[in-house]
Formats: sequence, C-alpha cells, structure tokens
Amino acid sequence: MLCTLKEVLRQAQKEQRAIGSFNVYSMETIHGVVQAAKEKNVPAIVSFGASYLKNMTLEEVAAAVRRLTVTEELPFVLHLDHCQDRAIIRRAIDAGFTSVMYDGSALPFAQNVANTKAVCQMAHEKNVSVEAELGSLALGDYSNETEIDHGQQYTDPNSARVFVEETGVDALAVSIGTVHGMYRGTPNIRVDLLKEIKKQVSVPLVLHGGSGTPEEIIRQCIQNGICKINVNTELSQYTMAKTKEHLCKEPNTHFSQLSLLQRGWVTDIVGNYMMLFYGAKMR
Repeated sequence: MLCTLKEVLRQAQKEQRAIGSFNVYSMETIHGVVQAAKEKNVPAIVSFGASYLKNMTLEEVAAAVRRLTVTEELPFVLHLDHCQDRAIIRRAIDAGFTSVMYDGSALPFAQNVANTKAVCQMAHEKNVSVEAELGSLALGDYSNETEIDHGQQYTDPNSARVFVEETGVDALAVSIGTVHGMYRGTPNIRVDLLKEIKKQVSVPLVLHGGSGTPEEIIRQCIQNGICKINVNTELSQYTMAKTKEHLCKEPNTHFSQLSLLQRGWVTDIVGNYMMLFYGAKMR
C-alpha cells in the first residue's frame, strides 16, 4: 500500500531505524526495489528524481508503483526526489506521488524557507509529505543527481531549527559530509554535527549520499536521528557491473532476458541496503 513519507518515517523514528530510499528510472529498477522490500518484509521508499523525466513520465512511474504495491500490506512511499520546479512538484502530486522533495539548498536561507513553506502548503492540502534540504552536498564521482557542484556546506543546527519551525516540513535532509555519488577520498562524516542537529529539530532527518558510506558510520547516523537514507549511484554501478560481466560471458543474451536479470541485480543490492538500514530485527 502507498503511504506518506511522514507516516513511514515517524514510525522509523520511534523504532530508531532508517528506511531506504532507492532511485528508480526504469521498469527494471521499479520492479527490483518493490521485490526487495517484499523479500525482506520492510517498508521502502521508491524515489524518482526530477532529473529522470527523460526516462519516464511522472504518470508512468506512479501507475507502475501503484499497480505493484496496491495489494501489498507493506508500506511503500512514492517519492519525488530533488526537485526545484514547483510546477513539476504539483504534477507529481496530481499523478499520485505521496511525498515530494523541494530542493532549495542552493538558495539563500530566506528564499529556501519561503519556497519550502509554499510547497508544504500546496502538498499538505493533498495529504502529501514534504522533504527539504538545508546545507549542500559536494559532488562525488559518478553522480547523476546534478551536474552542478555547490560544494560542501554543512547544515547549521540553529538554522535547522528555524527552518523546520517556519516551513512545517515533514523531513529534513542534512549535510554532514556525505556526497552525491561516490567518495573521492576517505569519507569524513560529521556524526558530532548530526547529534547537534538532532537536539534542535524533532522531525525525521534524512541522509543523502548513502552510496559508499561505511556501514559503521551508517549505524551511528541511524542511532542519532537519520530515518531515511538515499541510495542511487551504487545501485547503478552494481547493476552495470553485473550487466557487463554477464554480457562478456553470454554476448548473445536476448534483451528480454537481460531485463529480467537486471531486475534481479537491483533486488540484490537494494535488499542488502535494506537489511543494513532497517536492522536485523524484521517485522
């Protein structure tokens, strides 16, 4: 069943767990994420970035996710990821997305607040959750989130408190040292900063840039308020590596068979992350 991000993350917050948010851009990735959730019996966030509108329309994604989850008792969230265009956000809401992310992280604080507040008012009228971002992540290797590197700007805890209070946002993505894509050196994740942010805000916190982040750091982040973790790059890299490996051995594979294999590879990598984020204690 489809649920709002607010519903799913509030429960995760109570249980000190994190829900994986996995980017999709094809039927193979959609099937893979849904299947992994069913196999692990954990909630999942099916995330479609505005940058992938050339791959699928909002309506196509919504229809596919709705069809695959309608008979499931597990909670699924259909989430619009990293969007700066309020017209696209409105289209996603109309299409049936249950959560949207307005990304004003590159804007001055006051403008980010004003725009996020407007999105919250629009989305909450339709019972749709809103995630926003304060601070910005640096651009790592192989990122497909954006071509613009705004550099690492850490989230200020006091600003986070004001931001949440003034906007009414349901979840806040914070910048504590992760990157979009893969790390170019040794990760330096500021768990100490995360602890300070958690003291200032009550809404569930979000960690973007889950790919390549050490498992022990992931666990520390979950223990200190992170309830949603985004994964995109590693999902793509793993599936592409398995595709190349297979085609080297079986170059005459039919496209239909390759599609099924890719669906399975997505299920594998997503399932591994789900186990890490949600914990060994399955429902």
